[in-house]
Amino acid sequence: MSQIYASLPLLGFAAWSGTGKTTLLEAMLPKLVERGIRIAVIKHAHHNFDIDQEGKDSYRLRKAGASQMLISSRYRRALVTETPEEEATLPYLISQLDQTQLDLILVEGFKKLDFPKIELHREEIGKPWLHPQDSNIIAVASDTKPSTELPQLDINNLDLLTDFVVNFANQTKNESFSCFDVDPSGMISVDEGRSRILEQIVPSKREIAVPLSQALGQIVSNDILSPVNVPQHTNSAMDGYAIRGDDLERDNYTVVAHVLAGHSYDQPLEAGQAVRIMTGAPVPANADTVIMRELAQQEGGIVTFDTVKTAIKQGQNVRLAGEDLAIGQTAVAAGTQITAPELGMIASLGIDSVIINTAVKVAIFSTGDEVQHPGEEQKANCIYDSNRYTLLSMLTKAGCEVIDLGIIEDSEEALESTLLKANQQADLILSSGGVSVGDADYIKTVLGKLGQINFWRINMRPGRPLAFGQIQQTPFFGLPGNPVAVMVTFLQFVEPAIRKLQGMDNWQPQVFNAIATEKLRSRPGRTEYSRGIYSLDANGRLSVKTTGKQGSGILRSMSEANCLIEIVPEQPSVEVGEVVRVIPLEGRI
Repeated sequence: MSQIYASLPLLGFAAWSGTGKTTLLEAMLPKLVERGIRIAVIKHAHHNFDIDQEGKDSYRLRKAGASQMLISSRYRRALVTETPEEEATLPYLISQLDQTQLDLILVEGFKKLDFPKIELHREEIGKPWLHPQDSNIIAVASDTKPSTELPQLDINNLDLLTDFVVNFANQTKNESFSCFDVDPSGMISVDEGRSRILEQIVPSKREIAVPLSQALGQIVSNDILSPVNVPQHTNSAMDGYAIRGDDLERDNYTVVAHVLAGHSYDQPLEAGQAVRIMTGAPVPANADTVIMRELAQQEGGIVTFDTVKTAIKQGQNVRLAGEDLAIGQTAVAAGTQITAPELGMIASLGIDSVIINTAVKVAIFSTGDEVQHPGEEQKANCIYDSNRYTLLSMLTKAGCEVIDLGIIEDSEEALESTLLKANQQADLILSSGGVSVGDADYIKTVLGKLGQINFWRINMRPGRPLAFGQIQQTPFFGLPGNPVAVMVTFLQFVEPAIRKLQGMDNWQPQVFNAIATEKLRSRPGRTEYSRGIYSLDANGRLSVKTTGKQGSGILRSMSEANCLIEIVPEQPSVEVGEVVRVIPLEGRI
């Protein structure tokens, strides 16, 4: 994890939306300046913004393609940096400040990060307190009296608040702030997140019998036991002559029968006798060895074998009864997905129907007033909903029955109604959008009201925000809004949960090792997923490269990819020629 390094006091203001953080800071800053405090303010915005006006030269040049735009005048300068792939971290933002010219850094937002903060709280907002879950809060400013041993300030007494901030700056002016960028309690690994999820998933117990012709791709509910031996009889593995294994030294044998597949010679084979036999035909009693036709010469009723070309061994070229499956042996285990080989095996046992687990029903919906249905005339500042269609496809490939609930408007009533409806119809509920830190707080309120939901920050890229829990006992996943992040988080968390719901124990995706043909971006301690293309190189080795730009909103990169390149936390970087993990996407997206 990256760290915050500040050689001067660092203090944040943590509060729910609507509490008035900016208004309070705006009123406090002149008072701090009057006290001789030189201040930098870092504000975290959860939306797109421009700091220069449309039509201005700097705006025009940035929009024309400049990824960094530095504008300077006699009184101030500003550097505007485009960050389409990833938001800047707080450590990076602090590093951009000239700390030699400052006495104090104030931070608005970043309430989930690990550094000293004052909690701002207003009773009328109706939100829960933050300090019980955040050990970094050093004081509470409120219009009520919470039950806490922390210093308590009147949020409406600006002078008292200013005094507290000045005292904090003076008391810590010789300290350096070095702490983890992310509170470990709020950031979990991919493996830990997946384990927590799977611990709470209970497989479905609903079963249905279907004809064999409809069983392909389904999940077997109970062990399918073989009612017969496979093969049913000891039979010949090739066209040739069956003889006794205790009668191999003769110069010739008398041919007493010609046995075709589907027929038999029902007399015990005597010493000196042979039976001409076809592949699959049962060998007669006492016979246990077959010599291929190419080594035999038959004249009339006598056959001889060319033992010079190959030695004859007792038991050769014979398939024993029950060699593949014995009566009562498990042919297909419960939890197995039926593919072509399983389908053929079941048919070979004479079974014409199987008991399968019924399809998992998944309710999906998208959230956001800015999201529109494809086909509608696009409104200003809106986007078309791609995530629902992506999830519909991935769920269908996973064998699920999908309940499409459409796009849900940004309101508590609409979300609560939709979740209750989904709970009544589905085995699992899946949404996209609305789970990032700072998103509309009503989402967290409604989910908390209807069930037990955890909002996690997964130490991965793309797809850090994830919500998981139960809506009245029905598993719920809240995926991020970025299209690629939706697919990656689905593959890492939702698909394993679905496989367990389907009854597939310990399901794991296929993983290969490949040689990287380019340097791959990563951050130590974080799991990175890049969209990649793997293939065999000229030396027959599996090699992999990225699809190009890796922004979370670049859907084309996923369309062109045939794999995900997984860079594990223990791998600080991947240089050309190094081995990296590859997760094939074929059949999954």
